[in-house]
Amino acid sequence: MVQAVFWVVLLGFLAVAPFFLYPVFVMQLLCFALFAAAFNLLIGFTGLLSFGHAAFFGGAAYVAGHVLKVWGFPPILGIIAGTLAAAAMGWVVGSLAIRRQGIYFAMITLALAQIVYFFALQMPFTGGEDGLQGIPRGNLLGIFNLSDPITMYYFVAAVFIVGFLAIYRIVHSPFGQVLQAIRENEPRALSLGYNVDRFKLLAFVLSAGLAGLAGSTKALVFQFASLTDAHWQMSGEVILMTLLGGMGTIFGPVVGAFIVVTLQHFLSGIGSWVQVVIGGTFIACVLLFRRGIVGEIARLLRISSL
Repeated sequence: MVQAVFWVVLLGFLAVAPFFLYPVFVMQLLCFALFAAAFNLLIGFTGLLSFGHAAFFGGAAYVAGHVLKVWGFPPILGIIAGTLAAAAMGWVVGSLAIRRQGIYFAMITLALAQIVYFFALQMPFTGGEDGLQGIPRGNLLGIFNLSDPITMYYFVAAVFIVGFLAIYRIVHSPFGQVLQAIRENEPRALSLGYNVDRFKLLAFVLSAGLAGLAGSTKALVFQFASLTDAHWQMSGEVILMTLLGGMGTIFGPVVGAFIVVTLQHFLSGIGSWVQVVIGGTFIACVLLFRRGIVGEIARLLRISSL
């Protein structure tokens, strides 16, 4: 029942948001919410901490931007190309990283992500420090002009819903139950006959691909892919969003992303002090809401899944 209320609130917000808020701001919220939800699939439901998810988010943005601008792909194919590229990078990174556990796993993902950042900085087609600019939005299915903010908004909202529903289905599938078993007790899952490394690798690839979907969509929204998208700080931000909203919950990363992006947007006038405010907010939430905002709501309402 409570989960149904969350769904109604989310869908209602998506339906009316562009008429009350700046559409580009809401599109940014949705892109980061999908990014955080994709990351939560890995850390919250599989128990794997990645310090390098910005590589998939930023790498997909560059790939999507390149195929849209240089190759002239339509927007849907550009987003698919970025998503597939991120999934492929996830397979490479995951194949190497899952050989280790704990902090060693996290540091391998960080190291490989820095290699991606270096390529984004040095390769000529990425634009280097200037980024990849002037990415065309084009026409959706040759009919809908995505240069119109409202049309673009509802396209981004549709992409978010598809990605979020995919995560919801994965978590509540038998595959998702195995992932949660691995998170809770990996040796026991191994003793039951599950190929743990294969499940973890597939979870990593799915998480990377969905992060790439968010990055590709963001590049289309802002018509720009920059080094910031692939920087290690972006990996830190998505960790913050997930922990703030509630790790291991369905709606927690969405709430966390909304809070962080909103603070960054409305407090941008105070410059770098916005990071201090976000840090203080995070410390307060850690002290008051140990399970994250949505996690604490689920605990108070005594429900297992939210």
